[in-house]
Amino acid sequence: MTTRYCVFILFGLLAAGRFSVAADGPPVWAYGTSPETAAAAPPKAPPDKEIKHLADSQGAFTKAQIGDRFAPADWYPGDHPAMPEIISHGRKPEVWACGLCHYPNGKGRPENAGVAGYSVSYFIEQMRKFREGERHSADSRKNNTNVMIAIAKAMTPDEIKAAAEYYGAMKWTPWIKVVETKTVPKTYTNVGMYLPLPGAAKEPIGERIIEIPVDPEATEGLRNPRSGFIAYAPLGSVKKGETLVTGNRGKSVACGVCHGMDLKGLGPVPGLAGRSPSYLMRQMYDIQQGTRHGSWTDLMKSAMNGLSQEDLLNISAFLASREP
Repeated sequence: MTTRYCVFILFGLLAAGRFSVAADGPPVWAYGTSPETAAAAPPKAPPDKEIKHLADSQGAFTKAQIGDRFAPADWYPGDHPAMPEIISHGRKPEVWACGLCHYPNGKGRPENAGVAGYSVSYFIEQMRKFREGERHSADSRKNNTNVMIAIAKAMTPDEIKAAAEYYGAMKWTPWIKVVETKTVPKTYTNVGMYLPLPGAAKEPIGERIIEIPVDPEATEGLRNPRSGFIAYAPLGSVKKGETLVTGNRGKSVACGVCHGMDLKGLGPVPGLAGRSPSYLMRQMYDIQQGTRHGSWTDLMKSAMNGLSQEDLLNISAFLASREP
């Protein structure tokens, strides 16, 4: 369908008075900002200076090198094109290497964003929004959003364009497996990412999606860009989300109208299929609460305002379960 038709539908629903902003506070499970989950972390181990290795990689790095903000480990250089300097090293002192958080393959992790496969125009527009104060987190405790704002402000237009073209040339491929369940491993958060506590203890999932690495040590300790995630979601959430995503008359607009019928993006509108449910939930909530702005974003706000946090959770579960 045309962009004009999309705009017509959204503004028609808004004019009909069917939407109101949710009054709930931020869903801390999506932001990873609960002080309790951070405090539950096991005691920190002494600094590890041993050389680390990964299967099928010729790389050999210490943990300090793996997490170097200006020269992070690139375990599998054959998996991606040659990286622009801004991706591989950033620019001291303000601009961290994009590959540190988003990985050289653009997959990212639940606490930040997977950026592979976004159109160049969308990527550049989001960086502009960070730079100009149009994109903030609805949860002020999510510090890496502030880090991203500072990085975006320090980057030059040429650097932003180089990063956009590099990640935009990549295809988004399967990275997350959605599993519906009643219980989840007990977890703690480390800089916003959920990790399982030692042992096999479990707890009820409640109204949350808990996204954890398939291999916690490979992801947290080694930043393995080939090791993906499991997203545990409440029973029935995927089916409920499908009803909302495909259009629930009087409550939700079909996401495919703007994001493409396959939910893989349409021009400057980003793809949603197979993306992190934690990230999707944050973005929908941020838009709903008005901490993300812009012409397309404001149209999205119209579609988000009548939805509860449970609705947004279900939408996130369904979208994450789709084939990219």
